[in-house]
Amino acid sequence: MDWTPILLSLKLSFITTIILLFIGLPVAYWLSGSNSIPKLILEAVITMPLVLPPSVLGFYLLLAFSPQNTLGNWLQETFALQLVFSFKGLVLASVIYSLPFMISPVKSAFDHLPRSMAEASYTMGKSRLQTFFHILLPNIKASLITAAVLTFAHTLGEFGVVLMIGGNIPGITKVASIAIYDSVESMDYTSANYYSLLLFTITFVIVVTVFVLNRKSAKSPLE
Repeated sequence: MDWTPILLSLKLSFITTIILLFIGLPVAYWLSGSNSIPKLILEAVITMPLVLPPSVLGFYLLLAFSPQNTLGNWLQETFALQLVFSFKGLVLASVIYSLPFMISPVKSAFDHLPRSMAEASYTMGKSRLQTFFHILLPNIKASLITAAVLTFAHTLGEFGVVLMIGGNIPGITKVASIAIYDSVESMDYTSANYYSLLLFTITFVIVVTVFVLNRKSAKSPLE
């Protein structure tokens, strides 16, 4: 069995999760505690990948970043950056597609923190930054772990978006889910079974680990 698709999937999931941790935390904090129209519109845009067929998102990303179109051509000529049919394109597509899996649980956790917690910190002379990192963040640790795991596991199983933007290039964009599809198409059910079993095992271990880590702070890591 070729292990490259599995390693590529793990690499893609790890990079996507790290990027979304840096992007998702400040965005989720900014979105929490307010129901203004601009924030609701932004939250709706972030949530769209949950309800959109992955092939729709992948198709528009393919159009946007194609060198034949304005944005793709500008990226290629200005930064020598080609996103279509490349690993960088897979990362960008995965970050966009997995945004709600990181932001929604973290925003919900910030929303449930009592406002008095931050106010007490400000009263004691702590800055907003100190309050965020030393007071608020430790109190949403369980939700943060859940969000990171959901993002990692979701990226691991992506199919439609990665197929549209990355194609099926061995060693570059052929991740495990594409390898399963490829194996089934060529009637190689043994390889498809190995890849599927590995993804199932990895995902199961990750989810069980989160349940164990969060057992004291919540009845379920999905809460």
